[in-house]
Amino acid sequence: MSTQVLDRNPAQAGAPAHAGAHGHDHAHHDTSANTVYGFWIYLMSDCIIFAGLFAAFAVLRGEVAGGPSAKELFELNYVLVETFILLFSSITYGMAMISLQNRSLKHVQTWLGITFLLGLAFMAMEINEFHHLIAEGAGPGRSAFLSSFFTLVGTHGLHVASGMLWMIVLMWQLGKKGITPTLSKRLMCLSLFWHFLDVVWIGVFTVVYLMGHL
Repeated sequence: MSTQVLDRNPAQAGAPAHAGAHGHDHAHHDTSANTVYGFWIYLMSDCIIFAGLFAAFAVLRGEVAGGPSAKELFELNYVLVETFILLFSSITYGMAMISLQNRSLKHVQTWLGITFLLGLAFMAMEINEFHHLIAEGAGPGRSAFLSSFFTLVGTHGLHVASGMLWMIVLMWQLGKKGITPTLSKRLMCLSLFWHFLDVVWIGVFTVVYLMGHL
């Protein structure tokens, strides 16, 4: 009778442990999937915001109130440099994600740093453009056209700035903790966000600047 009890105990003890480990892995997978799914929902809500801003600009682009139009104000070559800088930052972030897959912390940090510097250059050029327009008397209060322009481009700029802040926090966390599943998930979410901003900027460049010169 005693032998039968002893024979059953290892299996009985092992089963709950195995089930607990399986349950933990399943819960971790569900949490990760839910986080990414939730972030996609956030990006869709951002799409709605930008769609509204693009629609407002399209309606108001001709309402210059006797002031300067897009063709008179915007330097296409200047904005083209901004565009290439932001697009190139998507490539460098992609390199950071490749380094993440290779588990190379040093290269992840390096490519994130380069991406941050490119984002900083883009923001410096955008702020300089805003300053130049306001100094010329073409601020957001000059006309409905300029109000919609500053709102659309400024909202995109705020998103870029928030992405850069997020990037700094992740670089600091990587330096302290190394590459972990949690940080990998956060880097993937930031990747989605950063590439999304590039897509929005292509729309801004096309609708605001390029079409404004036609």
